[in-house]
Amino acid sequence: MPLSGFVQFTAALDHAARTTERQMDRLLPAGDGPEARLFEAMRYATLGPAKRLRPFFVFAGATLFGVSALATARVAAAVELAHCYAHIHDDLPAIDNDEVRRGRPSCHRQYDEATAILAGDALQALAFEVLAHADTHGDPAVRANLVAGLARAIGAQGLVGGQMMDLQVRGTALESASITRLQRLKTGALIGFSCLAGAMLGKAADSPRHALQAYAHDLGLAFQITDELLDAEGTRESPGKAPDRVRAAGKASFIDVLGLERARAQASLLAGQASKHLDLFGAKADLLRQAANFVVTRRS
Repeated sequence: MPLSGFVQFTAALDHAARTTERQMDRLLPAGDGPEARLFEAMRYATLGPAKRLRPFFVFAGATLFGVSALATARVAAAVELAHCYAHIHDDLPAIDNDEVRRGRPSCHRQYDEATAILAGDALQALAFEVLAHADTHGDPAVRANLVAGLARAIGAQGLVGGQMMDLQVRGTALESASITRLQRLKTGALIGFSCLAGAMLGKAADSPRHALQAYAHDLGLAFQITDELLDAEGTRESPGKAPDRVRAAGKASFIDVLGLERARAQASLLAGQASKHLDLFGAKADLLRQAANFVVTRRS
């Protein structure tokens, strides 16, 4: 069933998550050879219960442009593989030193640091392999654009660059503009690619692409502020995560600049702005509008 057949966001999110899970299960390597421990770690870090919000954005965007189910599922899986690679490396002792991910031991705790690093490397490579495959799209130019887009989103001027900024400024008071740039790279870049992937697959014109890009920009910031609020208030419904771990680690935080109430108001404002960017799509973008509301009302 295509995502366009859903009216309620929660049902659509669950459908996207289950479809992405099945696709990843097919794409991930398995076997009992010398690489078996690596394969097992890759599967451990990717499969299992999760919201799969970024794949949802791929699915929701693809419905706007009539993209095929297979192409959508493959790109959604590639995005999630890249996201899980980032989780593995972020959790390492040299970076965030998180011992829990999605309610269970993080990859380096379940296995060891070397295996976790290699599993992350392999997941990143697999994400690009999936995008470059002919099954993802019949037009090589589209596949090349997808590969380049994901590379920008998770590279030195995207997620990895944002992580480097985060490490450098820990314990330093930043202005709102600097925190916004950091989070736009670290969190927003992959969300942005996820929102735009459907337009890339559908060879959309500039106007709808710009609308989705603006939506993703505001949504990504709203997502990050809400994450900080959940941690600061200790209301995150996720086992094993310590409350207010952002501040405890000395990370740059919107809350330090805005305070709790202004941060909450800013997240709601950004979610509302994100939805307004979708006006040109009419009712076809209702699931994306519901997603903007979910981002600021979620509990995990």
